[in-house]
This record gives sequence, structure tokens and C-alpha cells, in this order.
Amino acid sequence: MKIVQAKDITQKVAQLCVEINTKLADDIDSVLKKEEDNEPYSLAKNILSVINENRALALNAKRPICQDTGMVVAFVKYGQDVVIKDGSIEQAIQEGVRQAYCQGYMRKSVVEDPLLRDKNTQDNTPAVIHYQVVPGEVLQISIMAKGFGSENTSALKMMKPSDGIEGVKQFIFDTIRKGAPNACAPIIAGVGIGGDFEEAALLAKKALFIPLDQHQQKPHLYSLEKELMQSVNKSGIGPMGMGGKTTMLGIHILDYPTHIAGLPVAVNICCYVDRRGTVVF
Repeated sequence: MKIVQAKDITQKVAQLCVEINTKLADDIDSVLKKEEDNEPYSLAKNILSVINENRALALNAKRPICQDTGMVVAFVKYGQDVVIKDGSIEQAIQEGVRQAYCQGYMRKSVVEDPLLRDKNTQDNTPAVIHYQVVPGEVLQISIMAKGFGSENTSALKMMKPSDGIEGVKQFIFDTIRKGAPNACAPIIAGVGIGGDFEEAALLAKKALFIPLDQHQQKPHLYSLEKELMQSVNKSGIGPMGMGGKTTMLGIHILDYPTHIAGLPVAVNICCYVDRRGTVVF
């Protein structure tokens, strides 16, 4: 039996929220530098140079990389043999988000009522939290601060099995082609295929946590990732939609068994500021 204090969860979640808003993951950092070197178009190269300069300034000054510091999404692996002391895990995570956004001087972007939109919650809570109960003493919290310029360009489609791989490929490509300019390209794409309506969307979001240097183990999905990567970067959209070859830094596809009558496909688009991180207790 593992005992975890609620206050320790709050502290680590708060630290992680600030960290991911000021420092990109090493794999994204590395690819952005590489793409600046490899980009043949002068305007695109200049945009990537400014992106890299801004990234370095944010890191050195401990300031957010982007003015949109996102809505927090958390995926929790909660072991059956873990006990949270002096509070609940839900309250501990929400308090960590509140402390990070209030004390870290980050923009509070959450409105209380999605239709009336007349009141900001003033602390960027509530976070969206997904739980997975697993065996053992594991407690792992993965956090993403998701910007909504890119979230708004994401899409889900309940396709038919007869649409096949070609139909899926076309839907993913069309979604990225339409969304990339408004999502502050270069983008990163997460794709979920299978399950049901909500599982496909969750898979697409989870795929955004996968480092850019990791790839699908299933050969047909790895081939699809490679083909889409090449097609999107040949589209000419380029950084910020201003032309060039660097439109997408990476794409990851996750799948799940589905019903014989359905083929759900979700595409979750993220700008290059894919703010993600994980704490383990």
C-alpha cells in the first residue's frame, strides 16, 4: 500500500503547470531547431528563427512561451493500492492548477458558463481530468496545457467501415490542411482511430503526449503516420500558414478495437507549443 499526501500532489502539479508553460519538451525543442536549419524558404526560415528565439527567451525569463497558457487536461493512472491522505486526488489536482495559474502569473482562460461566457473562473480551474484505475501502487499524473487556437481546429468523424484506410487518410489530411494555418503551424497532430465516439477523441488527445522521436509499432499505422507527415509537409502551408515546407513536426496515431458497424476517427491538433509533462509518485 502506497500513501501519498494530497499536498504533495498539489505541489507537484503546480510546479509542472508552470514548467510546461515556460519550457518545451526536449524532443520538440530539438525538432524546431532542426527544422529551422532545414527550411529552404526564407520567410518560413525567419518565422522558425523567431519561434526559436521566443522559446529561448521564455525559458531564460521563466515566462510563458505563448499568451494562451491553455486549459489544463490531466490523465491520471491511479493504482488500486494507492491511498491519498488528507484530501482527495481531484481536489489536490485542481488546487495545483489554481496555485500555478494564480501565482505563476499565467493567463486565466476558463469561463464558468460555456454559452453565457459572462464570468471567468479567475484561476483557470476546473481542469479536465481523466482517470484510469490500474493495478498496484502506481500514481502517475500527465498534464497538458492545451491552447484553444489549435483545439478549435480539431475534428471527429464517425466514419463507416466502407470508407476504409483511404477515407480515413483523406479525413485526417483534410482536417490538418484546413486547421494548420489557424493553429499556428508548425503543428503536432494526435489521431485516435476506433473505440466509440468519446474513446476516439481521448486517444487523439493521449497521442499528443507521445514524444516526437517515438513511432507506432503497428506497421500499417506507422506507414500511415509517415505518409501523412510527407503529404502535409508537401502541402506548402508552412509556419503560421505563410508558406514553406515545415507545416507539421509530428503525428501519432493510437487505435482501439471498435464495433463492426463503425469507424470513429478523431484528429486533435496542437500548435508547436505542445505543453505536456508527467509526474510520478
